[in-house]
Amino acid sequence: MTLKNNKIKNKWKDSDVEDHWDKVANIYIRENNRIKQAHEQRFIESIKWLGINNNSKVLNISSRDCKATEYILREDPGARVINAEISQGLIDVSKKTMPHAKQVKINTYSDLPFKDKSFNKILTLETIEHVENPVCFLEELYRVSTEDVRMVLSCPPRTSEIPYRIYTILFGGHGEGPHRFLRSKKVKEILDNTEWKLLKHYGTLLIPIGPDWLTRYGEKIIDKYQNTFISEFGIRQFYICEKY
Repeated sequence: MTLKNNKIKNKWKDSDVEDHWDKVANIYIRENNRIKQAHEQRFIESIKWLGINNNSKVLNISSRDCKATEYILREDPGARVINAEISQGLIDVSKKTMPHAKQVKINTYSDLPFKDKSFNKILTLETIEHVENPVCFLEELYRVSTEDVRMVLSCPPRTSEIPYRIYTILFGGHGEGPHRFLRSKKVKEILDNTEWKLLKHYGTLLIPIGPDWLTRYGEKIIDKYQNTFISEFGIRQFYICEKY
């Protein structure tokens, strides 16, 4: 791995991320329901690209409240979904709301408790910005996935930091805890250096909250100007990948 990518390692520990989500686990679902349309957009978009079928073995990491499982099984009731989560608090919440979801507790994003080539679908939504070592995380996802894997990754871009802080001041929410929003260019660099081939990247949610007509108008604008600086202002960026 290049020295340049080693510098991407963050100052916090994965255990600090765990502590944050444990503290807000009891309000996580309630706060997301306040922005339900924007929150669940991640699942709707992901299903378009995962290619779920009756041979799918899906790793959903971080699973949070396991909501993605509902969307995956709606697409194919026979898909096998493993939800991996670092927060025991969120796992406990999910046991009540999604009692049939298969959950696995992880202790670190840099050493996943799965065998090599265990999954042919990887779903990792709004996770990479939180992990202590993004390079090790993507290397682990590479290790536990099959050669024909499809991975869908989403994360906010660096331009989301100020809107996030404004939203938190005005409306509260569960917060993000330890995080580092990366430029899309940097995410692509890390993907490439961990041998993930990028098939498609696009920005979404230019106007994440507001009346339906306004949010739809924002999506029309960002769709028109993908691959320009405007798309970088979409607060959720999607990366669809396979192995080289």
